[in-house]
Amino acid sequence: MSQRRPVPRLAALDGLRLVAALMVVCYHYLALSRPWGHDPVTVFPTLHRFAEFGWLGVEVFFLVSGFVICMSVWGRSLGDFAVSRISRLFPAYWVAVPLTALVVNKWPEITSIRGWDDVVVNLTMVQAGNNTRNVDDVYWTLFVELKFYVLMAIVVLCGVTYRNVLIFCGAWTVAAALAPSLGIPALAAFAMPQYAPYFIAGIAFYLMRRFGSNALLWGIVLFQLLLAQRYIHYRVAINLGHVAADQLPSWPVRLIVVAGFAVVGAIALGAFDKVQWTWLSTAGAITYPLYLIHMFIGMTLIHHFRHLLPAPVLVGAVIALMMTAAWLIHRLVERPAGKWVRDAMKRGIEDVRLNSPARRRTRPLPPLPPAPEERRPLHNAGVH
Repeated sequence: MSQRRPVPRLAALDGLRLVAALMVVCYHYLALSRPWGHDPVTVFPTLHRFAEFGWLGVEVFFLVSGFVICMSVWGRSLGDFAVSRISRLFPAYWVAVPLTALVVNKWPEITSIRGWDDVVVNLTMVQAGNNTRNVDDVYWTLFVELKFYVLMAIVVLCGVTYRNVLIFCGAWTVAAALAPSLGIPALAAFAMPQYAPYFIAGIAFYLMRRFGSNALLWGIVLFQLLLAQRYIHYRVAINLGHVAADQLPSWPVRLIVVAGFAVVGAIALGAFDKVQWTWLSTAGAITYPLYLIHMFIGMTLIHHFRHLLPAPVLVGAVIALMMTAAWLIHRLVERPAGKWVRDAMKRGIEDVRLNSPARRRTRPLPPLPPAPEERRPLHNAGVH
């Protein structure tokens, strides 16, 4: 069996998370017209050109997620995996949903709440599965992540080994490649062909980190990079509009995608192992709550105060406020509530294990007594 080599904390991965989060923040604040009431190119003529590609931070997040989730399932049971994901995702989310709803309900300048029923359903994080409107538009990525976790749970059930993870990557690649042409909605929904290449490449990069690089793993990564190109135009159209997708050159998007693959690959190969700045750990920790709260709350603040402060000062102040709020959510909610949820779920899982029939049978049952025919003398049982 391959032995896991000891590795230092991947602080560079935390730094990459922060970069990806700020890319998305800048895209929403500097490239979209909603917070300004008009085309922001007139407000940020230079920065706008760079910010309009910030949506690619989501693709970077998916790359990192493939790496991190593959790392987190190793040596864990299905229950342990569920506990780790639920305790990580939900505490901050349960704060972000009502906080966002209260802000946009108080100042419905960017969006509005259709009904509080939608807010309640959003607390489950599966609202996209039953066509309930997201309280904040960024929540769509959470449902993509949840489907990825379901797929990884299958690997955990089968046993997390090098071989099984490779088989999983191959099966998912085939499903994602064929889903658009097969016309099976359920397959397309879970194969996620637009995003699968990033998750799968992230998994392959973690396998490099754990077992060392080889031609097979690099082949998987390069194949996913090629598959990702199929949906570049689609993703540009979703984020910048169909006109922009037809007019803008695609090479900046492709370059950023390649750069994301290259950076995660360098982290996997240990190129950044000497980067151990302690502040990166905090930076990585606040990226999730920052992502959850920044969009509609930040846009609302920009729209509300856009005539009172210079645009650069306003954007800088809103970003600083969002990062501070994210840090407070991490310190005051994620850490204590995450521990409480984790401990409570562990107790619940242990109760299930202790009270399941297989665990209650502490000693084998006594053998059944022989049937009456078997107790008769041998001479009566002879063959005549």
